[in-house]
Amino acid sequence: MGDGRFDSKTWTDYSTVRSYATKTRSEIFDKKTIDKELDPKHIQIRESRDSEDNPNSTAIILAQDVTGSMGMISEALARKGIPTLAAEIYDRKPVTDPHIMCLAIGDVECDSYPLQATQFEADIRISEQLEKIYLEGGGGGNNYESYALAWYFAEQFTATDCFDKRNKKGYLFTIGDEEPTAKLTKNQVGPFLNVAPAEDIHIGTLLDTVSKRYELFHIVVEEGSYARYRKDEVKKAWNNVLGQRVIMLSDHTKLAEVIVSTIEVNEGSAVDDVVGSWDGSTSLVVKDAISGLTTVNKSSGLVTF
Repeated sequence: MGDGRFDSKTWTDYSTVRSYATKTRSEIFDKKTIDKELDPKHIQIRESRDSEDNPNSTAIILAQDVTGSMGMISEALARKGIPTLAAEIYDRKPVTDPHIMCLAIGDVECDSYPLQATQFEADIRISEQLEKIYLEGGGGGNNYESYALAWYFAEQFTATDCFDKRNKKGYLFTIGDEEPTAKLTKNQVGPFLNVAPAEDIHIGTLLDTVSKRYELFHIVVEEGSYARYRKDEVKKAWNNVLGQRVIMLSDHTKLAEVIVSTIEVNEGSAVDDVVGSWDGSTSLVVKDAISGLTTVNKSSGLVTF
């Protein structure tokens, strides 16, 4: 998938028809159960393929926590996050021809539907599919959500031309307020996927595998009910897994700008230049979020964070 291009007029028309200005979150996301199209039990593969419209596609996965208070992330993406993300990538060009997929993440121990997956899309269809996500809420008292399930899905159930044709990694951002799981067990994961894993998967092993095809980052949403009281614990837990690829987000409405900024730095832009390219409060949020990142040394090809 991935034909077409996201444009501002189509987005304005769509948001007007969908009455985004007046609808509540529950009215935008009105599903009472999982949509079959997004159910991974029915998914063989999700493809990001080059096309005439997008000859040099770049796969970008936004894996958003939809438990508890985290429904605000899907809402922010629906209201302005997706169009901002697309417009800023087109304008700034840190990568070419973005193909966006949204994943909804829950808790494999507690939730009925801990994973939902849209197609990769390059135009307004990603907004249409985003609205199909079921905000289950849920989650549990185990101090983590199943963010690693997004990694496993990306590894096993996606195919991307950016990597297959050009050896260029896509991007995968997990977004939420809790800690990572130490492992995914086959008994936990199996019931929710088309093909179950043969054995339990340690998060370190999964990280080694999926990072060959995707640039991985985790965004900690500080406004979330868990991180609000345990921010340092959450950050430390994620740092132990991803090192400095942990982004602290103080304002969820600036999620798209922080994602674009992270991609810019990872593609070689200086942190100070990226921060200075934004205005007002956005600049402050971006500065706090990406200050720990270090520019890629393009001459050596080494990432130094």
